[in-house]
Amino acid sequence: MYDKNIIVALDYDDEKRIYDLCNQIDPSLCRVKIGKQAFTKFGPKLVENLHTKKFEIFLDLKFHDIPTTVYKACVEAFSLGIWMLNVHLLGGNEMVHSARQARDEINIAAKIIGVTLLTSTTDENLKNIGLKERSDIVKGLAMIASKSNIDGVVCTPKDIKIIREINKKLLFVTPGIRLDANKNEHTQVYSPRDAIKLGADYIVIGRPITEAKNPKDILQNIIKTINEISNQNISTKEGLDSQ
Repeated sequence: MYDKNIIVALDYDDEKRIYDLCNQIDPSLCRVKIGKQAFTKFGPKLVENLHTKKFEIFLDLKFHDIPTTVYKACVEAFSLGIWMLNVHLLGGNEMVHSARQARDEINIAAKIIGVTLLTSTTDENLKNIGLKERSDIVKGLAMIASKSNIDGVVCTPKDIKIIREINKKLLFVTPGIRLDANKNEHTQVYSPRDAIKLGADYIVIGRPITEAKNPKDILQNIIKTINEISNQNISTKEGLDSQ
């Protein structure tokens, strides 16, 4: 069953283009992501304006600072009435706990998720800062998310299996989703079908939708794919239960 699993990334430097796109897509079918560029340029007013269009907003600011600073920033973010906010798990247990505390005090219905490793992070990047095994790093960060009792994590689809070993209840938000093999700045990309099959709860999609001539049609096609996978999973489960 499709449950607004698609988050459309509004990575524009032109406010008019943001509103033009949002006028073409249905807020009952997707959510939208406001990242650092758009939020820095257009500010909280952009959040307010998109709320009037009935969009639920994932505010992608990846807070990473001392606990007190992150707490105060999260208070302001959750006061905007957003649907979801993220922080960097590399900030550690105390920082993530402070972010969750702000959420619980201001808007307990909102979701807070933690970023593991960026999809642009390569093995060479990790080596340059003295880190080695990606899987060990991901497990450690997943443990922080689990102990902090936040809602989920941002990760590449290939890391979902690793993180599930730590906590099966976490939500998985996966960026780097493409309809073709164009990686852009991501080290690996996945199709919507692959990401959902690997266990993603939400898939973040930017350019394949935002640069399309008919973004509504692309959105509908991806939803169709997600529904097909959901139906297959239901059939498989029913088959196993009947054995």
